[in-house]
Amino acid sequence: MALYPLMVPLFIATAALGALVGWRAWRAAGLSGSRGAWTVAPAGLLGPLLTMWPMDSCTFEPNRTGLDIAVGVVAFAAGAAVAIAVVAWVGRALSLPGGASNLDTGDNYGSWKGGRGIPWLLLLPTLVILAFFLYWPLAETFRLSTHLVRLNAPIEPYTCVDNYTVMLGPSIEWWWVVPVVLLALVAAAEFLARRFADPVSDLPGGLRWLRGVLMVVAAVTVAAAMFGADYRRYFANTLLFTGAIVVVGLAVGLGIALLVSLPIKGRAVYRTLLIWPFAISPAIAGILFSLLFDPLIGMLGHVYEALTPWSMPAFATNPVLAKIVVILASIWKNLGFTILFYIAGLQNVPTSMLEAAKLDGANAWQRFRHFILPSLTPITFFLVVTNVTYGFFQVFGSIEYLTKGGPSGATTDALTQIYIVQNSNVGEGAAASVVLFAMVLAVTAWQFRASGRRVHYGA
Repeated sequence: MALYPLMVPLFIATAALGALVGWRAWRAAGLSGSRGAWTVAPAGLLGPLLTMWPMDSCTFEPNRTGLDIAVGVVAFAAGAAVAIAVVAWVGRALSLPGGASNLDTGDNYGSWKGGRGIPWLLLLPTLVILAFFLYWPLAETFRLSTHLVRLNAPIEPYTCVDNYTVMLGPSIEWWWVVPVVLLALVAAAEFLARRFADPVSDLPGGLRWLRGVLMVVAAVTVAAAMFGADYRRYFANTLLFTGAIVVVGLAVGLGIALLVSLPIKGRAVYRTLLIWPFAISPAIAGILFSLLFDPLIGMLGHVYEALTPWSMPAFATNPVLAKIVVILASIWKNLGFTILFYIAGLQNVPTSMLEAAKLDGANAWQRFRHFILPSLTPITFFLVVTNVTYGFFQVFGSIEYLTKGGPSGATTDALTQIYIVQNSNVGEGAAASVVLFAMVLAVTAWQFRASGRRVHYGA
C-alpha cells in the first residue's frame, strides 16, 4: 500500500481520536484514562488500513480530483471508526472485573458444560451457509465496485472509486438550506427550553416532534445533495415509494386489522382473504395492477368512464399517475403481511385494561391512542423495519411489469437503476448496490435509535 502526504495528517487525527475515545471510555468505567488512550490509539492508527489496503490508497494519488479525495477520506474514517469502536468495546470489557464475561450484554446468561469445540461444531453448518451465500457475495460486490466489468469481457481493469464518483455530484440549492436552518433554530429553542424546564419532561411535546421531523428532512436533504442530478431522482423515488409503503400501508393495515378483530360473523374468512395477497410475488402484483389500470381493457378504466364524463388516462404516460399506481400495487402486495401481524398484536392487548379505561370514561379514540397503540409498538417497530426493507429492495418487481421505470424515468428507483446499468457496466451496478446497502443500514440504524426506545414490551 502506498503512503501519500495527505494521508499523514489523517493517520495522526484518527490516532488522536482513538486516544480520546479510549480515555473517555475508560474514565467512564472508573478505570485509568491513560491506559484506555494507549489501548485504543493504535486502533485509530491502524484501522484505516481496513479500507486503504484493499484500495491501495488510490484516492490520494496526486492526479485525483477533489471528489475522489473526499470519497477516500470517508473510507479512511470508516475504517478507523470500525476499529476504534470494536477495540474500545472489547478492551474496556476485558479491563473490567470479570473479563470476557462483560462482553455478554444480554439479560439471560448461560454456559456450555460440554467441550468448547462442540458449540462451534453445531454452528458450523450455519456459518458455512452464511459465508458462501452472504459474506462472500458481499465481499465480491465490494470488489466489483472498484473495477470496470463488462459482461463476457475477460479483463476487469481496476478503476479505484470511479464507479462511485460517477453517481456523485454535490450541489447546493437555496431551498435545501431551509430545513437545516429550521433544525438549528428548533435545536436552539429546545436548548433554551431545557435550561428553564424542570424537569426535562416538561418540554413541549410539539417541540420534540418538530425536531424529529426536521432531523429527517435535513438528513434526506443533505443525502440528496450528494448525488448527481440523475441519481438524485432515483434516490428521491426510492424514498417516496418507501415512505408511502410504510406510512399508508401501516395505517391501512392497522385499520383493517381493527375491523376484522371485531366480533362479527365470518371474520375468520375475512382474515384469510385479506392475507392472501402477501403470498403472491411483486411481479404478479405489477401484472394485476397493470391490467386493472389499463385504459382500454382494465376494469377500473370501465368503472371510471361509467362514473365520469372523461376517459381513463394512461398511467404508463402520466408520471404522477404512474407513481401512484406503483405505490398502490406495492401497498396492496404487502398489506396482508401487515394485517397478519397487527391481528396477532391486537389479540395480545389485555381486555381488562381496555374495560378499566372505558369505566374511567375514556372514549374509543382515547383507548386507541393511549392503550392500544402503545401495546402494539413492538409489532409496529418490526413492521416499519420490514416495510422499509421491502420498499428499498422488492418494489423493483412491480415497477418492471408496470412501467419499466417510465415514463422518462419517473418511476425508476435505485434498484431498477442498478438493474439497468449493470447490463453495460457490472462494476457501476455493484457500486450502486453498495450505496443502496449503506442507505438501508443508515435508515435501519436510525429506526432502532429513534423508535426503539419508544417500544413497550409487555402489558
